[in-house]
Amino acid sequence: MSYLYVSEQGASIGISENRFQVKYKDGLIKSVPAEPMEVISVFGKVQITTQCMEECLKRGVDILFYSINGAYYGRLISTSHVNVQRQRKQAEIGKNEDFKLTFSKKIIDAKIRNQIVILRRYARNKNVEIERSVIEMQNMYKKLLIAESVEQIMGYEGTAAKIYFRTLGALIEPEFKFSGRSRRPPMDPFNSMISLGYSIMMNELYGKIEAKGLNPYFGLMHKDREKHPTLASDLIEEWRAVLIDSTALSMLNGHELLVDDFYSGIEQPGVFLEKEGFKKYIQKLEGKFRAESKYLSYVDYSVSFRRALDLQIGQLVKAIETENANEYRPILIR
Repeated sequence: MSYLYVSEQGASIGISENRFQVKYKDGLIKSVPAEPMEVISVFGKVQITTQCMEECLKRGVDILFYSINGAYYGRLISTSHVNVQRQRKQAEIGKNEDFKLTFSKKIIDAKIRNQIVILRRYARNKNVEIERSVIEMQNMYKKLLIAESVEQIMGYEGTAAKIYFRTLGALIEPEFKFSGRSRRPPMDPFNSMISLGYSIMMNELYGKIEAKGLNPYFGLMHKDREKHPTLASDLIEEWRAVLIDSTALSMLNGHELLVDDFYSGIEQPGVFLEKEGFKKYIQKLEGKFRAESKYLSYVDYSVSFRRALDLQIGQLVKAIETENANEYRPILIR
């Protein structure tokens, strides 16, 4: 499948002869086949023709709208994916406390273990002692075994996350000083990158959840919030460190991005990627989604991370339909 990202301000997207065409202000035209297209993401002031939107609705191509800095606005989607019976089953399973408890333990256990792997990977080339942090995080996932409520589980997750981000601060190159998680707005380059990455990934999961006939707003672990796709929030947890944090760390520590690739907002506070840095990051992230691995325990062949996202949601569908949370097996990296 194909994904199209358009962030050039003033560009326009149309369709002609079974190809999506992106026209830039300088007259340059980029043309890509329509057949494999799955998602078009636009950032900022990008125009889309009515004919293009109609074709996307017919083909089931989602169009995602973001601000120039990556804040999510909304999406254009068709209704061909709706599966009423599956959503009724999903709504019922949301009342099953045992299912939600087991599912939440699996997700958060995987999240903490994957965070530990990332810390160890990036500590190898640094003269930084992380074992105390690792032990503290291991204590958190061990406590999951005796947790009696989802609220307890989220408490352990929150403690582990604080330790994780505190330790990451010593592993990121000094010029990109990082002293902890800041969201709205992001106050340093690393936060800027992961906030954008989480937003992109959240909305990719949203589309994949809908494509499987589930409702993105019927969550199992996080508390429901108005206008928030809670199920996507649940499913992103095991992937944050695996895909987004690792990509940001790789680019900063590998000097693929420089301090000059970021700017501080004037009209709005925060730190954001400059135009070229933004493009580099999107390209790197897309490359990560396409990279193949054998991390899924239930398949014995390599799949791209994007395909793995699909397979994981398929596992959740199976778990919901059988009312057995143990059918869901999160990704664990090594």
